[in-house]
Amino acid sequence: MTDLVAVKAALKTQAVETPSWAYGNSGTRFKVFAQPGVPRDPWEKLQDAAKVHEFTGAAPTVALHIPWDKVDDYAALAKYAEEHGLRLGAINSNTFQDDDYRLGSVCHADPAVRRKAVDHLLECVDIMDATGSRDLKLWFADGTNYPGQDDIRERQDRLAEALAEVYERLGDGQRMLLEYKFFEPAFYATDVPDWGTAYAHCLKLGDKAQVVVDTGHHAPGTNIEFIVATLLREGKLGGFDFNSRFYADDDLMVGAADPFQLFRIMYEVVRGGGLTSEVAFMLDQCHNIEAKIPAIIRSVMNVQEATAKALLVDREALAAAQREGDVLGANAVLMDAYNTDVRPLLAEVREELGLDPDPVTAYRRSGWAERIKIEDSGHPATAGLPAAITSSVSEWYSWQNDL
Repeated sequence: MTDLVAVKAALKTQAVETPSWAYGNSGTRFKVFAQPGVPRDPWEKLQDAAKVHEFTGAAPTVALHIPWDKVDDYAALAKYAEEHGLRLGAINSNTFQDDDYRLGSVCHADPAVRRKAVDHLLECVDIMDATGSRDLKLWFADGTNYPGQDDIRERQDRLAEALAEVYERLGDGQRMLLEYKFFEPAFYATDVPDWGTAYAHCLKLGDKAQVVVDTGHHAPGTNIEFIVATLLREGKLGGFDFNSRFYADDDLMVGAADPFQLFRIMYEVVRGGGLTSEVAFMLDQCHNIEAKIPAIIRSVMNVQEATAKALLVDREALAAAQREGDVLGANAVLMDAYNTDVRPLLAEVREELGLDPDPVTAYRRSGWAERIKIEDSGHPATAGLPAAITSSVSEWYSWQNDL
């Protein structure tokens, strides 16, 4: 039998990190659809993130992306986050938007380009020191489009050398999370195309290197829960980038395309003891046509619902059916949990935490969406920021819209 008290306790401690970039304007390869009231700088992103945490109680940290979230004073940004009930989370590097990286970054044949890329990664560790962030998240667009374009083995050697230098720079309590993606933008050979490649590099580096699983970075039909189970078994699952996809890396709302897959993943997390702070649960999504803050709130709720269902699996009954070779019985145990309507349970959890049982409706009632849409003035709290910060707002906003 499932202990509902234990289930509630686990749900009350679950935390989902939201990404700063999900709050800003974004789009497809063809068009960026601007929305009124979106943040114009990292400070305003934190204001929106604070609203997500206010109404869900489960989103206390915000991931930054450098240089998208570059500021002059990161300690001040961390303090600003604390004043809004948040902490700064993973620092995400960017070695894919500079012209020099056309043929790769840390895997590039030119040592000068590799040096530039590694220096950026080291800069990100400096930012971690200033913000108190634990995780450095690395994703590389490196790869080749044509056979013979570059030496596949040498590119792995260059990658290993770069990762080793950055790894040595990590301080106490800091980690490197290596992400993989099986294709795009490299269509012939991607340098970190799968969990095995990421795992091999992390294993060689040491305990501070972990694999991060982006749920959208897999070929159709991939058994992601098997990957999760294996990495947990090996002690190498550092975190998730949660999103959903229909074809490839769509970065849609987590649970939108296949909520049953999200449930299966979360069951393996629960089964493998991964529902701890050692596994970072992060969203990596872009909301192009839907309202951003409600979409992020809904995404956090989707993770909570999948987790609640995973916690409700009768593991004793499941184990008994598995031992007896009862195929249908074992499957039925899982399906019983998945088909449970956990919304009333989560509503109780929120009420016990002093929250509104319906976060989306509570957000709509708050008036925040209307407040940030007033004319073109953006968010209302900018006036209280230091002059050095407000002077960079228009420059940042112009740069972001050019992406």
